[in-house]
Amino acid sequence: MLQARLDSVNEAIANIEGGAQSYTLNGRTLTRGSLNALYAERDRLEMRIAIAANGGRGFKAKYRGRS
Repeated sequence: MLQARLDSVNEAIANIEGGAQSYTLNGRTLTRGSLNALYAERDRLEMRIAIAANGGRGFKAKYRGRS
């Protein structure tokens, strides 16, 4: 389910980057979501997928120079 949503977001990003931000059909204009919102959603989905692949555990950050 998460991967399918990520695929949809990536497709929307590719469409917008390819010039399909908005179009007009029968006098009505449709504008797709903003790239910034789509990038943020992609980052969120990628993180959720990575956490799920890690057994549901988050990631532990390591800081250099600190004990």
